[in-house]
Amino acid sequence: MTRRMWQLYAAAWLPFILVLVLATQAEAVMKGHFDPMLALQTALGMIPAVLVHVLVWPFSGYLERSALRAGAVIAVHVVASVLFTITWMGIVYGVLSLLHAPDMSSKAPSYAVIWPFLFYMMMYGVIAGIFHAVRASAKAREHAIATLQAQSLLVASELAALRNKLNPHFLFNTLHSIIALTRKQPAAAEAALFKFSDMLRYVLDTEKSGNDRVTLDDELRFVRDYLDLEALRLGARLTVEWDVDDSATGYCLPALSVQPLVENSIKHAFNPRSQPGRLTIRTRIDALANILWVSVRDDGPGADPAMVRQTTGLGVRTVERRLALEYGSRATFDIDTAPGEGFQVTLTIPLDGIAA
Repeated sequence: MTRRMWQLYAAAWLPFILVLVLATQAEAVMKGHFDPMLALQTALGMIPAVLVHVLVWPFSGYLERSALRAGAVIAVHVVASVLFTITWMGIVYGVLSLLHAPDMSSKAPSYAVIWPFLFYMMMYGVIAGIFHAVRASAKAREHAIATLQAQSLLVASELAALRNKLNPHFLFNTLHSIIALTRKQPAAAEAALFKFSDMLRYVLDTEKSGNDRVTLDDELRFVRDYLDLEALRLGARLTVEWDVDDSATGYCLPALSVQPLVENSIKHAFNPRSQPGRLTIRTRIDALANILWVSVRDDGPGADPAMVRQTTGLGVRTVERRLALEYGSRATFDIDTAPGEGFQVTLTIPLDGIAA
């Protein structure tokens, strides 16, 4: 039990003691005078109760550790309440005797003993119930924290697994493009290898740091290097249109969030065709919705939306899953395509906490 809890425990007794003091002074007040000695005796008589009931806290802990059934715990508390009440009343009468109070045991009627006895038992029950509720609440919080930590570890493990899948996927596809370029244009392939070394450094740096968050500016620079490499192979067939909001470049997003979308367009809109095509990359800040907005669109052959959802492709699906794990429902990932109408992927990420 924390210090704060003990402070609340002590504070909860104060209004009760005050009400009890006022109740004992009711008759005196009606007669127009106040008996300070009786008030002091009443207040001092409650101090043992405050101290004795502190023992209910470790006792409730012992019962919980004993793993007794609820009925058995209640029965034990009923017996304990009787013992506590006897102890309490014995101490109260002892204090009053030390203060030279009248001999209440010989003059008080039986109901003056029975009703306080029942009242004190009820008070014990209330305190025991509160202590058990506090323990149950603490246990629930610990369980919730443990569950949250387990979920966080699970999410982190899945994110790491997705990243480990995505990195080899990128490396394999890029090396495949360089190999194809080597057969046709050896000089261009040499330039591509130097460009590829810069791209590999980007991937390895994010892997080494253990934090795959990068600025949008870094991600777009990586995408430009990738497109420069692909331009060596595709030549005039590839036209890239950039529409970048400069105010958005300082915000962070998971590494390799945009490049797989661009790679998907290269693979499906440019590789299978011999005619030129256009790839459009747009970014902006939507201050009203408080989101970072990124769009990658090509004017390729497009696809049937139903077939897209059933595809087993790694790149696009991995980006979608990573965003879902990182941001939950606060992020969106939309695919807009149809046969003959190109392919567009739009993702949004909340701005809260993603500034560099």
